[in-house]
Amino acid sequence: MNHNPIFKNRDYTLSPYTGLTRRHWIQAGKTILEGIFTHLPDPDAPVLVPRKETQVTYPHPNAPENVQATERKAEIFEGLTRSFLIASVLINLEPDLTINGIRLADYYRLHILRSCADPEHEEFAGTYAQMQELTGHADPFRPFQQTVETCALVIGLWACRDHVWLRFSQNERDRIAAFLSDYAVANTVPPNWRLFNMLDMAFLKQEGYEIDRSVMREHAQAILAYDTGDGWYRDGHSFDYYSCWAFGFYTPLWNLWYGYENEPYLAQRFEENSRELMRSYPDFFDRDGFTNMWGRSSIYRNVATSALDGHFMLKDPVLDPGLARRICSGSLLQFMDRDDFLWEGVPTLGFYGQFTPLVQPYSCAESVYWLGKAFFCLHLPEDHPFWTSVENGGVWDEMAPGQVHETVLDGPGLAFTNHEASGETILRTGKVLKEKGDLHGMWGYGKLCYNTKFPWEAGIVETEMPSDADAGRAQMGISPNDMHSTTQTGLSPDSPPDNTQMRLSPDSVPGTPRPDLESQQYVLEDLTQGGFQRGNAVFWHGCRNGVLYRRQFFDFTLEKECHWLHAINLADFPVPLGILRADKLRLYKRPMRITLGAYGFPDNGTTVERRSCGNAQAVILHGSDHCGRPVSLAMTIYDGWDELKLVHSRGSNPDSADSILVYAVTDRLRQYDSTEPYVLISQVLTRTDGKTFSEEELFPLKGIEYTDDSGTGAYGPVRLSLKNGRQYVVDYDRIEGHMML
Repeated sequence: MNHNPIFKNRDYTLSPYTGLTRRHWIQAGKTILEGIFTHLPDPDAPVLVPRKETQVTYPHPNAPENVQATERKAEIFEGLTRSFLIASVLINLEPDLTINGIRLADYYRLHILRSCADPEHEEFAGTYAQMQELTGHADPFRPFQQTVETCALVIGLWACRDHVWLRFSQNERDRIAAFLSDYAVANTVPPNWRLFNMLDMAFLKQEGYEIDRSVMREHAQAILAYDTGDGWYRDGHSFDYYSCWAFGFYTPLWNLWYGYENEPYLAQRFEENSRELMRSYPDFFDRDGFTNMWGRSSIYRNVATSALDGHFMLKDPVLDPGLARRICSGSLLQFMDRDDFLWEGVPTLGFYGQFTPLVQPYSCAESVYWLGKAFFCLHLPEDHPFWTSVENGGVWDEMAPGQVHETVLDGPGLAFTNHEASGETILRTGKVLKEKGDLHGMWGYGKLCYNTKFPWEAGIVETEMPSDADAGRAQMGISPNDMHSTTQTGLSPDSPPDNTQMRLSPDSVPGTPRPDLESQQYVLEDLTQGGFQRGNAVFWHGCRNGVLYRRQFFDFTLEKECHWLHAINLADFPVPLGILRADKLRLYKRPMRITLGAYGFPDNGTTVERRSCGNAQAVILHGSDHCGRPVSLAMTIYDGWDELKLVHSRGSNPDSADSILVYAVTDRLRQYDSTEPYVLISQVLTRTDGKTFSEEELFPLKGIEYTDDSGTGAYGPVRLSLKNGRQYVVDYDRIEGHMML
């Protein structure tokens, strides 16, 4: 792949993994800002950037006019404050920094004054009372986006205090402070938003303004109460990066501004939690420092690394600075080394290129600049160990060939494994609860595995094989007509033309997602009454003897007792190149069809291979990602499954326009029959080194022993013996009494 020219002249002595130094980070920040300011016709214009997506993000064109009015105000303020996160640290380093003829320090002073202290100007963000008036006082406790952005503003003002904040007159500072104070004590969102109010008040306090300490303590005690252990905080039903880039970044800053001096107990607890997080959080990233696409707000990308920088604001940090910079720089390269990251100079609303399936309606085109927090490491002085220490790979430097390093955190319900053989990190999540039918929520939170090199696939939109894949067709030994049949029916190239196998829902029409398929998720199809069910609740049991246990419910709702809900007991463990699973069905009615997809595979010309060993089947894909890097995937099925198939999709993969999903399928036909298999055994392997999978990697199992004499896994443990001599006993007993959400 071609590297971004802004990262030329890399220093592989100081940074043997990435070559990036502080100089490269400064240039990267300037590149992001150039993408903003080249779109401004003059210094009078607010930060509004080109908007590629218009249906999901705000301002919402079909919303009532009063709603649009509040959204327009919020968008202007969001563009100003979030871009200021990057600009502030650069202004502090280079006070006369000028882009597109605009001196940035002057620009931000002008527009901060307009947004916060000039009620007559169209850029004025509005007071809390004015926002309530615009929305007709429909909800007296409603929070507004301005609360979020005031926090970004005060962080920026602190970072370049001498060049922006202190250049205001006393009268101007007082007016801005009054605006900040208004939102600091106004209604907020109960979880992480409380931190915005806390930092607003902390900034005001250190600048000499009076604050209500009881309000501050109320918010701070609530934040601490969300502590789950392991350094994580609960920010909603499901855990995500907000625990890291919000709690993990803001609490150290709050300690520095306010907590150490005024709330020593709370400050100590926040510091202890940050230290606890840093004992395992570096292992959340892969060997290249890549960030896993997981949770919501994935358009913020490498801001997941901001918790590492935040940790160095504490009195007694424990994180290795060379490892921290290696991860931060690796994640920066993950995005900025790609040619699809920027659209007209602006980060896309996606993870890599534009990818609407991950976008939330609370975002606007300027929301992406929340990634500016990742650049806040530039506030650390040039001689800080973060910049002077030699990069190191942490646990990746310590593992033996083929070793897997596993971290299991019962607090947030997370298990992540570092795979030396592939360099990838795989995340398995629990404690997930989403509304029935919330596909977007389950894509982001409830897939069985998340892989740093194979970001999650959205709903499968079936297509014919891409026209540029002729070479792949030839290597598959099939004709274009054969492939037409394959893609229309979802059959694998060598599947028999069995009408039962070809059964699809009428909803599965070209251009709409297949209702019967998901990557890294089970889907149930009711063969009697019709309809499809997906998992929307994942309960966490924990790890026993090397096996992780979870339970996933399908179409979970509190309106039904759990026994009237289909479920599956998930039991899986890592192997050198992936995850092997032996999951047990809990179906209360049949006949039912069950599918399970592998990761989505970027299709830029893919070869497909089939292998078998006894009753085990494997499908192997070899190809390349958007950047031309080699990628390979293999899915193997053992007991419980009927066959493996594949389907081509378009627009559902965040890396490439076209993709392939390999998936397993099986039917359970009799309402009550213990001779039908209960246990579904499969594995998914991946690699990015261009090598092929060995026979033992594809077919690792030497033996499968069941307790019941029917050999279906009806009851009792299942013993899995691997060819490498290891054994795993999968025992679903007593999961019922220890499930956490």
